[in-house]
Amino acid sequence: MKAVLCKAYGAPEDLVLEEVAEPVPGEGEVLVEVRATALNFPDVLMIAGKYQSQPQFPFSPGGEVAGTVLGTGPGVTGFAPGDRVFGGVGFGGFAERVAAAAHSLQPLPESMSFAEASGISTTYGTSYYALKQRAALQPGETLLVLGAAGGVGIAAVQLGKAMGARVIAAASSEQKLAVAKDSGADELIDYSDGQLKDKVKELTVGKGADVIYDPVGGALFDQCLRCINWYGRILVIGFAAGDIPKAPINLVLLKSCQLVGVFYGAWSARSRDESRANFRDILAFHAAGKIKPVVGRVHPLENYAEALNDLAQRRAIGKIVVTPGGSAP
Repeated sequence: MKAVLCKAYGAPEDLVLEEVAEPVPGEGEVLVEVRATALNFPDVLMIAGKYQSQPQFPFSPGGEVAGTVLGTGPGVTGFAPGDRVFGGVGFGGFAERVAAAAHSLQPLPESMSFAEASGISTTYGTSYYALKQRAALQPGETLLVLGAAGGVGIAAVQLGKAMGARVIAAASSEQKLAVAKDSGADELIDYSDGQLKDKVKELTVGKGADVIYDPVGGALFDQCLRCINWYGRILVIGFAAGDIPKAPINLVLLKSCQLVGVFYGAWSARSRDESRANFRDILAFHAAGKIKPVVGRVHPLENYAEALNDLAQRRAIGKIVVTPGGSAP
């Protein structure tokens, strides 16, 4: 089978596409024919050696997949060949087949395409955990979402609306904001002029946002601290801007606000039952038409470098998807 391999840390162009042996599912594992793999920023960090946890060389990037069950290892129940599944696998998705832990997979509803499902595990899982467990977002509160046209940003916009919040979507261009509006945002902010704080204050009559969802970091984080409401919660999701900001703690004191870390991968591994309960909610939102994954560009496996660079250079609108098994209806 074909797989994209990282053999040394570097850029997307340093990866190689090779023929490798097909994985054999071990105890508690399921062999999946990968029909679609969605990209996330950790994929870019992982191949550069900058992620919180690093697999051993050689490895394939690609942390969330959708596909069809080919077989199961010892001890697996609930899955059979031919089942459509999706899930977060950590890495290994840039390959035609992957052996995934059975507990990481979910049945794929017929109403959802492989491409859509490949982009729901990490993005919607992260955003719902952030808004529900970490921020305790309440109906009627104001939610500000940065990077609102990216994968986790769109998920946060849609889930925030489904949870009854007033959602302000912030992004760096009118094109990106149009996507956020289509996803249900109530208000839009273009922060390319550096005036995020003032625009948020204007939309909230000086109060600021109750919850801020920040997957961008960099210089925008300081502005988030200056436009958070009293008792507000700033969710630290990631650092797509590249720079990890330092917080002026005096502002945390003055606002009586909280800086809340969101490490979804570690939480979902520690709290599997709660994570599955979250996904029951997420799939119920989807069935009710309240959320819909936005698929941006779809690449064949051979275009892995272009796909990763689209993400690394923040050209992504919606999810970028790679199709190791050909087309992904």
